[in-house]
Amino acid sequence: MELKQKGTALHAATVVGDTVGDPFKDTSSVAMNPIIKFTTLFGLLAVELAVSLTAQRGAVLSHLLAGLFLLVSIVFVYRSFYNMRIEGAAQ
Repeated sequence: MELKQKGTALHAATVVGDTVGDPFKDTSSVAMNPIIKFTTLFGLLAVELAVSLTAQRGAVLSHLLAGLFLLVSIVFVYRSFYNMRIEGAAQ
């Protein structure tokens, strides 16, 4: 098989297939990197805070703060994902 196929229909189909599959593959990973680092750092800091608060003041305060943070995160998830849906698109 000859590899010099540039300018043929086979080459055109290959190029179109490569770009149509995932046009954001080069940009999404760059944008996700800071988000992953921030959530990892925030998780480590939250665990350290929970452990130190439990040792100093008992588990009740840690459980109350965990519940408060859970409620705040649920509000943010609802507002960012479910509140931005386009109505009538899934018919």
